[in-house]
Amino acid sequence: MRTGRLVKVLYLYCHPVPESFHGAIRAEAMGGLAEARHEVDFCDLHAENFDPVMRVDQRRRYHDLPTNQLGVERYVARLCAAEAIIVQFPVWCFGAPAMLKGFLDKVFLPGVSFDMSDVAHIKPLLANLKRVVGIVTYGRGRWSALAMGDAPRKLVTRYLPRCAVVKARAEFYGL
Repeated sequence: MRTGRLVKVLYLYCHPVPESFHGAIRAEAMGGLAEARHEVDFCDLHAENFDPVMRVDQRRRYHDLPTNQLGVERYVARLCAAEAIIVQFPVWCFGAPAMLKGFLDKVFLPGVSFDMSDVAHIKPLLANLKRVVGIVTYGRGRWSALAMGDAPRKLVTRYLPRCAVVKARAEFYGL
């Protein structure tokens, strides 16, 4: 991530096997970020035992601000502090792993990453976010991802940048 200045990076890592190919990619990426002296908040969803399941009570208070943040306050604070988000994950069943999907459902909340007070005009709320980078492994040819709509690419290049008050620049690396 070459920006010419130090950046607060939230690195969302989602792979259950530390010694996997993803582990090697992560090590290289973290090395580059350290060399550039960026401030990195590394969030390994598996190592942190993040619970991706949205329980009944969580869903019921999803639109209740700020009680919708109960149980994920620490993750919300980390998200709101980030100037850049790197999200790294494998594509499973043509989408993001359930662990990451659950993180997005439970942490990218109304009142945190977007304002839904006027559902006709949803407003982004992540004031610090300027950049989103996706590092994704497909395990299949590009044609099969395209045939299924390429949801991982859309997540990184469309959804996440639109949570930023000033639309974040997106980079996508599909391997």
